[in-house]
Amino acid sequence: MRKPLLSFFLLPLLIAVLVSAAGALDRQPNADYHARREALAKKANGVVVLFAPLEAPDEVYGFRQENNFFYLSGLSEPGSALLVAAAAESKSDSPARPYTEILFLPPRNMTQEKWTGPKLGPENPEAPQITGFDHVEEMGKLPDEVSRLIAGGRPAIYTDVASHDETSASTQPLAFLKRTSLALNFLDAKPMLSSLRTFKDAGEIGLLRKAVDASVAAHFAAFKAVKPNVNEHEIAALMEYEWDKRGCERPSYAPIVGSGYFSTVLHYSEDTNVMKAGDVVVIDAAGEYSMYAADITRTLPINGHFTARQREIYDIVLGAQEAAMAAFQSGKSSLTRSGDNSLFQVAYDYINSHGKDLHGQPLGQYFIHGLGHYLGLNVHDPGDYTVPLGPGAVFTIEPGIYIPEEKIGVRIEDDYLVDQDGKLIKLSGALPSKAEDVEKAMTGK
Repeated sequence: MRKPLLSFFLLPLLIAVLVSAAGALDRQPNADYHARREALAKKANGVVVLFAPLEAPDEVYGFRQENNFFYLSGLSEPGSALLVAAAAESKSDSPARPYTEILFLPPRNMTQEKWTGPKLGPENPEAPQITGFDHVEEMGKLPDEVSRLIAGGRPAIYTDVASHDETSASTQPLAFLKRTSLALNFLDAKPMLSSLRTFKDAGEIGLLRKAVDASVAAHFAAFKAVKPNVNEHEIAALMEYEWDKRGCERPSYAPIVGSGYFSTVLHYSEDTNVMKAGDVVVIDAAGEYSMYAADITRTLPINGHFTARQREIYDIVLGAQEAAMAAFQSGKSSLTRSGDNSLFQVAYDYINSHGKDLHGQPLGQYFIHGLGHYLGLNVHDPGDYTVPLGPGAVFTIEPGIYIPEEKIGVRIEDDYLVDQDGKLIKLSGALPSKAEDVEKAMTGK
């Protein structure tokens, strides 16, 4: 009698464990996602419909949720959809409606779940509590709900409109609306979402800090492992192990470990060369924690000590980063490439006025990329670079000099937060950046 009784009590617990395992990422409180959905509905002043990507039957590379869908829901359920609609007053041709939000879940496929794991089904009575949505419905009800909300008039449907060579998980599922007699206007929701995502809330900042801290630990491990005759790929593999064991689910981007000439190649990611004494190696690598990305770069002398010329170039790059930090003003500074408040211009002017190449020319020509970018659910998070950097902004400052003729590439990249008081916080500040501190961390002396 004991065995069946035990199974009776353990079955609900097992189901709960399986459901939670299906979405093992850290989630913020449901109220945070609800607030984002309300904010988007107000911006759109209409109906927003977004779809999550489908999961392949044999998802051998793992499923990653689409960024905007995760931002609004915190859910990793593939093939789901969300609908939000702002409150509307009554009109002659349509009744008033309250703010509306509905999560649509596909029916469970028990055969596929043997391959991909258990999913949250729409029939689960706890689904609203688990997800934080006001209503949870079966996917088949989405057409009727959309038709009800857009009845009367020529409403706009805000969705993930694919542009250029991009793809969108929302294109095919919304095809049914295009086949109706309704005169619909499909508008892109992405600009509004980019605006909302530019400034992070406290929960997002907490997740970003975890991504940064795990990535800093990985860089410390690389400091100890970089030596002559070590393959670049060994360093990349070591770093992935270090941030993975601290909770990161994947790299934020393909790790870059470029030595010698390849230190001057910005997005070199083959990582197949053997490091040589006398060269430098640029290590641009970081992990992603619960979908939030870090982005950190350090340049190391492979034998543990910079040559005089390497140290000269390194100190100029570090000086440019420090000049940009010193020039920062909350609510004024921006990531644009020009203008009175451009941090890029500050860094470029520093580089161009310090040091020369082998031909006596200024070094500004070797600073060939922007100074930084936003961080968040994407390592290059969307956002308007002309908008001043204020509280809640998280971004990189990453000046660099790349001189192929000398086989010297130097990039120093750190992650920054503007706190609620407008102070610039260096999130990756625990990782040494001064040349002498880098050498000490590598050699212990």
